[in-house]
Amino acid sequence: MNTLPFQTKVQVAAALVDGASIRTTHRLLGVHRDTIGRFNIVAGDACARLHDALVRNVQPALVQADELWTFVGKKQRRLVAGDPAEYGDQYVFLAMDAVCKLIISYRVGKRTGETADAFVRDLRTRVLGRPQLSTDAWAAYPEAVDRHFGPDVDYGMVDKDYVAPLAPEAARRYSPARLLRVTKTVVAGAPDTDLISTSYIERMNLSVRVSLKRFARLTIAHSKRLRNLEAAVSLFVAHFNFVRVHETLRCTPAMEAGLTDHIWSVAELLQRAFQAVSPPPEPEVPQGMSGARAKGEMRGSGPSRWHRHLRVIEGGKK
Repeated sequence: MNTLPFQTKVQVAAALVDGASIRTTHRLLGVHRDTIGRFNIVAGDACARLHDALVRNVQPALVQADELWTFVGKKQRRLVAGDPAEYGDQYVFLAMDAVCKLIISYRVGKRTGETADAFVRDLRTRVLGRPQLSTDAWAAYPEAVDRHFGPDVDYGMVDKDYVAPLAPEAARRYSPARLLRVTKTVVAGAPDTDLISTSYIERMNLSVRVSLKRFARLTIAHSKRLRNLEAAVSLFVAHFNFVRVHETLRCTPAMEAGLTDHIWSVAELLQRAFQAVSPPPEPEVPQGMSGARAKGEMRGSGPSRWHRHLRVIEGGKK
């Protein structure tokens, strides 16, 4: 991966955040899919550090938060004893400024109280002032919001009730059932009930599914490791905030929020991300030795697989 030209890295990153899978990117650019996977992790980690450094001290008036379902390895109902703990359902928690469309905070994890608490804690560290916060009616949110925001928030919840499906086959559809009613509840402070909504963050969920192939339904492009999923989400968030021009705003969310004064290119995003904290270089490959052979000989102590198959043959010229 470190031998890829920078322009190729830019093309790979642009493809990954524009709906291309790793295999599609491999076919389009001629870069091996293992190299693309490793680049996804390095670039995603760098973008996570960049987000952590730049997206701070924002002052949103309206914040909406929601969770987006996905899975790692296999779906929850297919888990068996002995499967890794990261397999099964995973959720992407997203919080965005409903006005600037900036993704303020995000976290990937199981849909548990611990993940919700970490997510809300991170959101609190990035927000100044007293925002109005809207979430769905999941029971883990009120306690986490009270713990980290205290009285400095106007908090409302949206509870949506849907008509029960009439037939078993209808339950397997990915589209939701017909909406029956929407109930808005004031949880803390004095939020404007007309502005208690999760519409924008639910639209953001659609953007994630369209932009990242691993979130597409009924494909083999799903995440095989939690590490890959986290990196892909970090790359998407940085691209969405700093590179992608919002159709309504006519600028990027970061520009609208005052975090930058121009639209970044994918090249600038990668340059800034890698300059923030440079990734550790790979060991140098001795001259005349292939990369695969070098990795075999540099891996720990003891003879490599290249040496184990050598044997001394008696005879020859004296």
